[in-house]
Amino acid sequence: MIEAAAERLAGRARRTPLLSSPVLNDLAGRQVFLKAECLQHTGSFKFRGAWNAVSALNPTGVIAFSSGNHAQGVALSARIKGIPAVIIMPADAPAIKIDNTRNLGAEVILYDRATEDRDEIGARLAAERGLTLIKPFDMAEVIAGQGTTGLEIADQAAELGVGDGQVFVPCGGGGLTSGIALALEARAPGLRVHPCEPEGFDDVARSQATGRLERNSRLSGSICDAIVTPQAGDLTWPVIQRLCGLGCVVTEEQALKAMGLAHDWLKVVLEPGGAVALAAALFSGGSGPVIAVASGGNVDRAMMIRALKI
Repeated sequence: MIEAAAERLAGRARRTPLLSSPVLNDLAGRQVFLKAECLQHTGSFKFRGAWNAVSALNPTGVIAFSSGNHAQGVALSARIKGIPAVIIMPADAPAIKIDNTRNLGAEVILYDRATEDRDEIGARLAAERGLTLIKPFDMAEVIAGQGTTGLEIADQAAELGVGDGQVFVPCGGGGLTSGIALALEARAPGLRVHPCEPEGFDDVARSQATGRLERNSRLSGSICDAIVTPQAGDLTWPVIQRLCGLGCVVTEEQALKAMGLAHDWLKVVLEPGGAVALAAALFSGGSGPVIAVASGGNVDRAMMIRALKI
């Protein structure tokens, strides 16, 4: 399924680079590579899953719920296809993500993520308007699209002679994490995925510890908005449980530090949620090569300035 997604994405998605810096290697005490999905269309990996789902299902109109990155991926995919897109976004999402989604031609509907259920809103509007729901992570076509990131990692790691090591992945609902894990299981079994989450929103790490699906007690209040979800999905969690190593949890300050270091030494812009894997690679210790996925770079100026001051 991931190979089929790669065929649909050929000529559409960018093959994002694997970047490195001797300074970051010295800081981490190990080889650190950054898979720069922040350079993907719309500034995040989400275009992969969105385009694969939209092109595979061929709907007449789509609806999605997202804090911003999935929103933009679906909006661009719908624009390319020439079909309408309705995006349900939390009212506290970064303004840049809301504006960018609207600029891509989607209708944006805002909701309060602390008091309203986005799944209920999405299901209701999909039924009322005859739209196809493109889920942000718990959907086979979306997972397969995100898994193409893993196919690229496998090829790029092989080119660099890296056959064994860790792959740190920012994890919200687990679409990217599970997709990459499935791809690497087939293509590069010596590379093991570890989900990375922000402190206070570490439901996957807690789920790994207890062996059952845990839920976050709150759904807002983190600068890492891109990866704040209620819990991992029914499709993604079993894959994570089977294939992934223990999760890493980082602080917001570590995420901000990683943003600044990526800017200074790799010349890329990351958002806080997109920087948690790099933060884990730089500050959690460990040995051997590590590939950190930079899942997104849609950050507003104020947050980037804050990161550069640390």
